[in-house]
Amino acid sequence: MALSSDEIDRYARHIVLRDVGGPGQLRLKAARVLVIGAGGLGAPLIQYLAAAGIGTIGIVDDDTVSLSNLQRQVIHGTPDLGRSKVESAAGAIERLNPHVTVEPHAVRLTAENARDLIGRYDIVADGSDNFDTRYAASDACYFERKPLVTAALGQFDGSLTTIRAHETGPGGKPNPTYRCVFPSPPPAGTIPTCAEAGVLGALAGVMGSLMAMEVIREIVGFGDSLVGRLLMVDARAMRFDTVHYGWDEANPLSGTERPDKA
Repeated sequence: MALSSDEIDRYARHIVLRDVGGPGQLRLKAARVLVIGAGGLGAPLIQYLAAAGIGTIGIVDDDTVSLSNLQRQVIHGTPDLGRSKVESAAGAIERLNPHVTVEPHAVRLTAENARDLIGRYDIVADGSDNFDTRYAASDACYFERKPLVTAALGQFDGSLTTIRAHETGPGGKPNPTYRCVFPSPPPAGTIPTCAEAGVLGALAGVMGSLMAMEVIREIVGFGDSLVGRLLMVDARAMRFDTVHYGWDEANPLSGTERPDKA
C-alpha cells in the first residue's frame, strides 16, 4: 500500500509531523474504524476521521435525520431531513474525501449483532446515546479483542476514555474493562434523555473531535493513551479533569469470579 500523489498533497500537514509522518499516514489509510452513532458525537468524529485519511469507516445507526438534530449533528444538513443518517454521513464523507471507503450499517447495534459487526474492524469508536448500546459495544470489543474509544455527553459535560480490556497493562494486570469504571447501567428512567434534558451543541463538537484525536493516536501510536484514564470536560467552567481507574477483579468479563473461572 502506498500514498498517491493526491494523498501526499492532501495529508501534507500530517506527513510533516514527526509523530505521524508517511508511516503513520499509511497506518491511517490501512485502518478500518467502526463508528457507532452518526449523531452528536459521531458527526464531528466521522468528519475528522475521514479528513485524516482513515481507509475504511463503518457507520452504525438506524435513525433518520430530524430538524432537532441539526443544532449539533453537523455532518447532516437541512436537505438531509428524513434521510437515513448513515446515507447522509456517507454522502458527506464522499464530498470531503473520496479516498475513504464507507460501509453503512443502517441497523441498531445490539447484544445480538455487536460481535459480528465489531469483528470486521480494527478499532471501535462508540458515540451512541443509550446504555444498552454502550454495554453491548464494550462487551463485544472485549470478546473480539478490539480497542474501544468511548464518550458520553451530558447537558454541559462530557467524558472520554479508551478501553483495551483484552490486553494487560505494564504491571501485568489486565487492563480495565468498561464495566470496571461503569459496573452497570443506571435504572431505567433515572437519567434523562437528550430530548428531555438538552445538550449544548458545540460541546458535542468538542467531544467528537477529542474522540477522533484518540482514535488517530491509537492507530498511529503516539502520545499517552487514555487506557485507565477518564477525561472529563466541564463546559460551564471550561475545565478538563482526568480520573484514573483500574481493573476491578469483580468485573464480569475479565474478573476473577467470571463464570468460566468457576
